[in-house]
Amino acid sequence: AMSSTLFLYLVGAIFGAIVGSFLNVVILRLPDPDQSIVFPGSHCPQCNTPLAWFENIPIFSYLVLRGRCRHCRATISPQYPLVEALTAAIAMALLARFQLTFLAAALLVFAAALVVVIVIDIRLQIIPDLISLPGIVLGVLVSLIGGVVSWQSSLIGLFAGGGVLYGLALGYALLRKVEGMGGGDIKLLAMIGAWLGWQSLPFVILVSSLSGSLVGIIAMLQQKKGGQTRIPFGPFLSLAALLYVFFLDQVQEFYTLYLSGQWP
Repeated sequence: AMSSTLFLYLVGAIFGAIVGSFLNVVILRLPDPDQSIVFPGSHCPQCNTPLAWFENIPIFSYLVLRGRCRHCRATISPQYPLVEALTAAIAMALLARFQLTFLAAALLVFAAALVVVIVIDIRLQIIPDLISLPGIVLGVLVSLIGGVVSWQSSLIGLFAGGGVLYGLALGYALLRKVEGMGGGDIKLLAMIGAWLGWQSLPFVILVSSLSGSLVGIIAMLQQKKGGQTRIPFGPFLSLAALLYVFFLDQVQEFYTLYLSGQWP
């Protein structure tokens, strides 16, 4: 018989892929104020033909259809299976890390919001308030019920996260007379702080700044636009937050060692 753990992971992966499939709809329709997330049902963005149920199976349908619409043969964006696979992997990892708990379910909602932010910010260079603002409120509420941190840490994280980035953005704007960071990034870090507490902020800011700078430098060299190169910062903040969720204990341990002077 299949072990119950394996079965649980399988169900988790399937559930994650279905969530990912819904996230694709959100990614596509949320930035457009004229579109509803619920209606109409899934259809080909090119020819608008409604999809049959078997064309709508996450990941699987994309492979079977070889990435093309069955009706008009238009190419289906690889974003769809990628988001589905990513969300499936996250759901499985959360199950492995937190078992079948309230926390795992809550963090799946948080991770789903981050996945949406990553893709929309890469595509359109915006972070929708419709994700970050309810996300902030939800983060505080979850901390009251039993999240990653206490509600006190959550509130401090919310204000510190928003405040730190706001301060940086303000400083940058005053020095360079240009806006370096959008309000969207500020609200996103406030949301991350609300979910993961102020304790997560040094890690999230450090990891996102380092990885963002690295990619930024590479982009600058490739695009040869110098300081005018625009890269969205949201994806780096989001990935750093996801990393923190999974390496929470290790990061906390490192802090403790570092603060007690045992490292380096």
